[in-house]
Amino acid sequence: MSWSWLSIRSQFWHLACQCFTIRWEAGCSIVLNEYFRYLTQQEILVKNPMNSVPMIKKSNFMAAQNKEDLPTQETVTVFTSEEIEKFKAEAFSKFSNGKPKYQQPAAYILMLNTGLRTGKLLGLLNSDINLEGRYLEVHQNVKEVCRREGTEYIPGREVKVGKTKTATSKRRVPLNGAAVAAIEELRQERNFGPTAPLVSDEKGGYTRPVNFRKRYYRILKAAGIEQKGLHSLRHHFATQLINGVKQPDGTIKALSPRQVADLLGHSASQITEMYYVKKDTTRLQGITDGFNF
Repeated sequence: MSWSWLSIRSQFWHLACQCFTIRWEAGCSIVLNEYFRYLTQQEILVKNPMNSVPMIKKSNFMAAQNKEDLPTQETVTVFTSEEIEKFKAEAFSKFSNGKPKYQQPAAYILMLNTGLRTGKLLGLLNSDINLEGRYLEVHQNVKEVCRREGTEYIPGREVKVGKTKTATSKRRVPLNGAAVAAIEELRQERNFGPTAPLVSDEKGGYTRPVNFRKRYYRILKAAGIEQKGLHSLRHHFATQLINGVKQPDGTIKALSPRQVADLLGHSASQITEMYYVKKDTTRLQGITDGFNF
């Protein structure tokens, strides 16, 4: 194949029509750019052909697959109130012998009421929590990485505990009544002391994120809820706080985007509004009453 910019661009359009994702196409673009940049530096090529290959617009990419390019806010996944009730009922259900079906189900309720990411939740130590002051402090993150011995790859994966990714991720998170109850239930089920993780494994070590996710998906399936990522708990938290919750007297209690951004550890409230909040236009009903032009 002749690696002209025109042939590369036509290949990208071919990928679009074959239902590859826009992220996959972007990844290919980055790899090819680095490859041709190296060849140019080595004087094997006179010019990097990728300099003349613009990224395909997302709207055009989706149109090639006959899909609608929805605004980011409309693609955010959250739970309905009915789904939340079904999730709780299944998560805390028991077998006929009285034994719980799932380990540490309260951990998901804690995520739902604090907006913590999975890695931050699994990295919480009991000493990071102050129930009297009704807050917890985020200091570290848990993730799974490939095993390595020096530069050599070893089959399998291992849990790695490290610092938070950004300065704003390290923060103090307030605890509401549901979050306090979830922590108390988690400690009642399994407590290995102040220096152990709140959501620990059977030996008091850090829970593997993959096991935590699998357990969550089993609950969703058993409850008859459409599959949603574990991050949907965080989306639901942000959406409810910003869109507001109706109070018994009919008023709506809500927080500002800036306040919710601080709770989630975002540096800018625009990130929260664009990627974490499900737009609810039903709240606009009647808002223009009295504005007659």
